[in-house]
Amino acid sequence: MTSAVAARPAQHAKAATGAPRDRRRVRPARLGLHTFLMVVSLAFLAPLLLAVYASLRPYQETAKYGYFSLPRHLSFDYYQQAFTEGEMSKYFVNSLIIAVPALLLTLFFASFVAFSVSRIQLRGRVFLLVMFTAGNLLPQQVIVTPLYALFNRIPLPYWMSDSMTMYDSYWAVIAVQVAFQTGFCVFVLANFMRTLPMEIIEAAIVDGAGVWTQYWRITLPLCRPALAALATLQFTWMYNDFLWALVFMSSGDKLPITSALNNLRGQFFTDYNLLAAGSVIVALPTILVFMILQRQFIAGLTLGANKG
Repeated sequence: MTSAVAARPAQHAKAATGAPRDRRRVRPARLGLHTFLMVVSLAFLAPLLLAVYASLRPYQETAKYGYFSLPRHLSFDYYQQAFTEGEMSKYFVNSLIIAVPALLLTLFFASFVAFSVSRIQLRGRVFLLVMFTAGNLLPQQVIVTPLYALFNRIPLPYWMSDSMTMYDSYWAVIAVQVAFQTGFCVFVLANFMRTLPMEIIEAAIVDGAGVWTQYWRITLPLCRPALAALATLQFTWMYNDFLWALVFMSSGDKLPITSALNNLRGQFFTDYNLLAAGSVIVALPTILVFMILQRQFIAGLTLGANKG
């Protein structure tokens, strides 16, 4: 009897010491998942890494030994050449003139509409949300010709457009970006706002808060992670877009940074290592934005993950 009682604490102690070992044991399924994620990550990073590697090597070297050969000489000469020959400083400003106002307008309109359909009792709010979301399903190429004809007929004062119309102006590209991206942002923000406690709005109404106060001072600060995630995605899409600027702008001096890569292509010969350096320079602002908003972006992606 005494030996059985004495054996129980030993068994409990062994179980207690064995439990952490079981937790630390790597399960095959988890190991396979991590391996899969690493392979996918490397597959996505491979083109960028190859572009960086090629931009540091002379074209004559890669033409002789191939792009996957060991380097004989590495330098940053192509980056300086791409920045000067491509006139990238001017095109960077053009891209910011388009992307920054379009981003701010998109987030403002989308957050206000999302607040209306998720926090205010409106008739047909579900139908309104569906209509905003369905707008993203329309192929952009379908309405290129109608918009081209429309913008040529919308007059603008000279201080807003050199052509005296909406065509060949930044306003045309900004308007299209806002119109196409607002629907997606409304869908994301409306779903997030539904997870916020309704008691906060009810308490604000009891204190006499109006609709604008409920939106601007109460709801919007709680949506910072979602807004940061959307800002990162939207800036990347608007910054990298080239279709709308190519269609609605005829002046080369107004084109965005993506058009600067065409200046690096020769008529009879193209130095692809120089083009790779220009591509890396063009991608730097989006990488910088992601690094600045990385924490908020990750928090925005995981919103609602632990909600029942």
